[in-house]
Amino acid sequence: MTRTAIVTGGLSGLGAATAERLRADGSRVITLDLAPAPEGDAHAADHRQLDISDDAAVAAVADSVGPVDILVNCAGIVGPNKPLIETTADEWRRTVDVNVMGTVATIRAFAPGMVARGWGRIVNVASMAGKDGNPNLAAYSATKGAVIALTKSVGKELAQTGVLVNVIAPAVIDTPMNAKTDPAVLQYITDLIPMKRVGRPEEFAELVAFLTSDRVSFSTGAVYDLSGGRATY
Repeated sequence: MTRTAIVTGGLSGLGAATAERLRADGSRVITLDLAPAPEGDAHAADHRQLDISDDAAVAAVADSVGPVDILVNCAGIVGPNKPLIETTADEWRRTVDVNVMGTVATIRAFAPGMVARGWGRIVNVASMAGKDGNPNLAAYSATKGAVIALTKSVGKELAQTGVLVNVIAPAVIDTPMNAKTDPAVLQYITDLIPMKRVGRPEEFAELVAFLTSDRVSFSTGAVYDLSGGRATY
């Protein structure tokens, strides 16, 4: 049976690696990303230029694509990279809109169909920052903590429906998003990893492939660390 997967933030970094891995498993993958599809991309027909914080736009995509079995919420932004007291309300609102409300919008749009069919897999993406809090990344840390709590709540709500909802909390991964992170901050969070290296997108995608499969049946509302040993709880 071919399953249909939605991957947000699917044109680069974790999203692109995830889309490639799920396609290798035979899934039909539709990527949602604010950026346009790269020219010459073999999967360009699947890409939809979309702001996931726009509820109406997400709902319209859900209406157009038909039944969806898998949702992977990779879309996210770093937000303001500076001390909390220097941040603005607008910077916080944009970070919350994308990292939290975007995740909420996609779950509201795609989960009902999964529930109706009695099977579904939702994987959200948080961060070690959501557990530990990274200095000069207060908005990012706060929103990723919110994604963890959101996952636990929705996992409990859907626990008897056949729809499993879990969250991955990576440490720093080698992605384009981290290319914009202040080098001092990047070095700080890399030094916290006992393996003394950053993670690779394909390592993340492999965990997603597991969590979106039938191999997982008794885990929901759980946090899966991908941290090279950094996680302490």
